Amino acid sequence: MALAKKGSRRIVVDGVEYRWRVSRKHWCCDYEGSTVGYVAEDATRPGTTLVVETGRPAVLNPDMVPTEVVLPREVAAGIRAARSKGWTPGSNGSPFKLHLSAA
Repeated sequence: MALAKKGSRRIVVDGVEYRWRVSRKHWCCDYEGSTVGYVAEDATRPGTTLVVETGRPAVLNPDMVPTEVVLPREVAAGIRAARSKGWTPGSNGSPFKLHLSAA
């Protein structure tokens, strides 16, 4: 499934344009065990979506809005790591999941 353009951000990594956004699906209502995550895809040929779980705990304010920030340099590093582990963003298929450590 392709990312909605609304709310996504553009990033260029190694000459390839991607779109990404923080993933709200990783946050749960009980505040227990949820982590910050984001999703990314090739901006010109959306195919397999990259789902990255950072391993950092999600901190939500009372309005259920995350107070944790995902920086573009983290997204670029996650995209590079996923590419090195076999993510092919232009091909079709199930989302490629990448779990990073909180270190």
